[in-house]
Amino acid sequence: MAGGAAVVDSSSKVYPGRMTAFVIFASLVAACGGLMLGYDIGISGGVTAMSSFLQPFFPDVYRKEQGIVSSNQYCKFDSHKLTFFTSSLYLAALVVQWPASYSTSKHGRKLSIIIGAVIFLLGAAFNAAAIHVAMLYIGRLLLGLGVGFVIQAAPLYLSEMAPSKSRGSLNTIFQLMITIGILLANLVNYATNKIQGGWGWRLSLGLAALPAAIVLLGSISLPDTPNSMIERGASEEDVKKNLRRIRGTDDVHEEYQDLCDACANATKAANNNNNKLAIFQRKYVPQMVMTFLIPFFQQLTGINVIMFYAPVLFQTLGFGNDASLMSAVITGLVNVAATGVAFLVVDRYGRRPLFLEGGLQMLLSQVIIGSLIWKVFGVAGMASVSKGYAYGIVALICVYVAGFAWSWGPLGWLVPSEIFPLEIRSTGQGINATINMLMTFVIGQVFLSLLCATKFGLFFIFAFFVLSMTLFVAFFLPETKGIPIEDMSKVWSQHWFWRRFVPSERLN
Repeated sequence: MAGGAAVVDSSSKVYPGRMTAFVIFASLVAACGGLMLGYDIGISGGVTAMSSFLQPFFPDVYRKEQGIVSSNQYCKFDSHKLTFFTSSLYLAALVVQWPASYSTSKHGRKLSIIIGAVIFLLGAAFNAAAIHVAMLYIGRLLLGLGVGFVIQAAPLYLSEMAPSKSRGSLNTIFQLMITIGILLANLVNYATNKIQGGWGWRLSLGLAALPAAIVLLGSISLPDTPNSMIERGASEEDVKKNLRRIRGTDDVHEEYQDLCDACANATKAANNNNNKLAIFQRKYVPQMVMTFLIPFFQQLTGINVIMFYAPVLFQTLGFGNDASLMSAVITGLVNVAATGVAFLVVDRYGRRPLFLEGGLQMLLSQVIIGSLIWKVFGVAGMASVSKGYAYGIVALICVYVAGFAWSWGPLGWLVPSEIFPLEIRSTGQGINATINMLMTFVIGQVFLSLLCATKFGLFFIFAFFVLSMTLFVAFFLPETKGIPIEDMSKVWSQHWFWRRFVPSERLN
């Protein structure tokens, strides 16, 4: 048919070497940047469901939640001040992307990860010590700056360190860490909500420092990637020494030479273009479309509705406070387990099958969830949920989360990080992270207002976008499984649509 995967030449190079313990360790440290992001996604939703947090900082929401002020179930958490507490992190991560991109390109992936961890630690301290709303916002903004540096550099680090045949699995660890961070945050929230004295929320927010400390201490001992070392003028001896350590073999000359050739081409292209706008040239149109639309669609799946506001959402659906936090824990467990599935199969079956199956699974579950909420709450939003309906909604949300977790979750980071040539790779990842954070901020800021305005219809809106993005993948995303990262132009040159944009000199 007209769409579908490009059939990539099976003679693509496979360099000597194996998966070494050192690469696994380095990848785990870098992927812990995902732990930072995941913890913050999970912790904010749980904290904003705690009465001890709402009463001093957001008293208007507290009065609605306690029933002191009557409110439609769809609208009782609708507060721009409250949603900005959650979404401000992603606004800061968005703003910092260009400085982070420059740092990642000029000073290496490792340094950007370290900078991000240090700033993140400061943000965690501000949040834990907050005595007024301004301190909460400052802390969240600092957390966002730290996350911005880490998500810019860590996926690139993972893609460049990994052997091509295992790149998908290693890069998926980043998303796996995000899901583990969300789960840990949900467990922490469930425990701290029971602390007497009303200070449990401080512990929840302060523990964000733990994943940042892991990343900081671990990163200090790591080398930078061979690609980045060559790009920044390291000696042949140092680069080959690093390659031998990474690949577990002395036979690294061919890979080193290909990396050098790619760097020379990148330098030539950079000298010819001499500015960051080079990425907008016609020959990079396929990559640009992907790096815009994949993170754009990823956030319009509605996943952050579940992960930001899972406890709030479950309370809105009629669950009690402890029950809503426990439901968030259950979805967190499903999220981790399903991401583990992606880790096991992404390099065996490829990216496209996971994208398509996950899209279909999310579409069906979103439609059914919206229909159930429509039946129970209608437009008025006044009803109580029976145990049977409650269990059904939780089960369907778990089906939805699983579909995301083994498809658009990990692949939304993996595919954009592996498709760009070296000369625009950090810029491309910067755009990917920028779009991701922009859409995360927008969804985080407007979700509760949209839920209040559109009621159950919001779930059908997200279902429409899930359908759109699944069709986009079916027709326009080529398969990138097993292709060496410096040989990725082949997937565009052999695709029915994108080959018209790729000049002949890049096909060789």
